[in-house]
Amino acid sequence: MSELFTPFHLKDITLRNRIAVSPMCQYSAVDGVPNDWHFVHLGARAIGGAGLVVAEATAVTPEGRISPGCTGIWSDTHTEAFARIVRFVESHGSVPGIQIAHAGRKASAALPWEGGHSLDESQGGWPTVGPSAEAFGAELPKVPKAMTVEEIADLRQSFVAAAKRALDAGFRWLELHFAHGYLAHSFYSPLSNHRTDRYGGSFDNRTRLLTEILEAVREVWPEKYPLTARLSVTDWIEGGATVEDSIELAKRFKAGGLDLLDASQGFVTPDISKVPWGPGFMLPIAGRIRREANIPTTTSWLITDAKQAEEAIRSKQVDIVMLAREMLRDPHWPYHAAKELGEENPQDVLPIQYSAALKR
Repeated sequence: MSELFTPFHLKDITLRNRIAVSPMCQYSAVDGVPNDWHFVHLGARAIGGAGLVVAEATAVTPEGRISPGCTGIWSDTHTEAFARIVRFVESHGSVPGIQIAHAGRKASAALPWEGGHSLDESQGGWPTVGPSAEAFGAELPKVPKAMTVEEIADLRQSFVAAAKRALDAGFRWLELHFAHGYLAHSFYSPLSNHRTDRYGGSFDNRTRLLTEILEAVREVWPEKYPLTARLSVTDWIEGGATVEDSIELAKRFKAGGLDLLDASQGFVTPDISKVPWGPGFMLPIAGRIRREANIPTTTSWLITDAKQAEEAIRSKQVDIVMLAREMLRDPHWPYHAAKELGEENPQDVLPIQYSAALKR
């Protein structure tokens, strides 16, 4: 058996293989409520054989959405809508996960296929917040309001409430979104955080919001279920967050109860000119964090090939692989990977409705 198709155990959860569907925004919700599109999108990836299916960045408050089309989990209506999806995903052998988030100064944006620019209130937009009153830039010139300490405390409680609702919906894997220039990452990065209070300046202060959210969520998220975080571990810009910073932060996260780190990168400013784009370019960094912080890891970013994914697991760079665009191209990627890697009865990763026909 290939390493990619061995089970992965974390807390009381067992993934049937090391293949995970990365959270991918679909920009198709109404008032934050997931609908039939999300049911089919996530359900199809469970049918396709992935061990873990993670729902998109889901806002903890209405103002935390990236766009008006993003999902949310700030009310019981959202919980009920997600519960239907969760039941289907789980019934087909995948573990249902969700990523909870606040978009910060990158919120209130148009849908990507409508330009992705800042929306004013006449266009259905809303005021944004951040660590400092500084815009992201480029197509997002809206200047956010610098959050008060009281607003930061409210934000922590919004993450707690979202975690409770995620549990009520039946999710058994929770990821905190601390990446991609959204609110938590913008506090972490010195490129976007220019505060002078206890939430800005030093490394301890810039990471305070992240560790406080983790601590607060850990108190309500069951110990038996994995609590993970996606972190932009490097900004790729001089003066920004570095891999060395993030190794230290990962150690603190682990001490605070984090079970796995999803190593992502960049996007705290519009400048991505220094990102070394290439196949699996984040895998060596994830492997370094895994070794030096002694915490299970995963990553995504241009992981497309079965042999590439197999080697990432075999060489212990990551414990599971996250697939995003490749899962859009091929919802049955696990089946095709099993065939390529020589798994006996590769069709068995699929439901009986498909596997029975493919045995013939």
